[in-house]
Amino acid sequence: MLDEEILELRRKLHESITNEKNYDKTYKLSIELDELITKYYKKRLINGSNQEIWKNISNK
Repeated sequence: MLDEEILELRRKLHESITNEKNYDKTYKLSIELDELITKYYKKRLINGSNQEIWKNISNK
């Protein structure tokens, strides 16, 4: 789901950069995309950490 949101926002940002003359709109889309990417990587880090914890528990 988050992947799809990132792809859609990237498309909108690209379209805005290419077609829009409104810098504020492009900037806002860029900030939104940065926030989604940050959320994506935080989620991956948490999931990776949890997997490592469970792996260590299983090995004991």
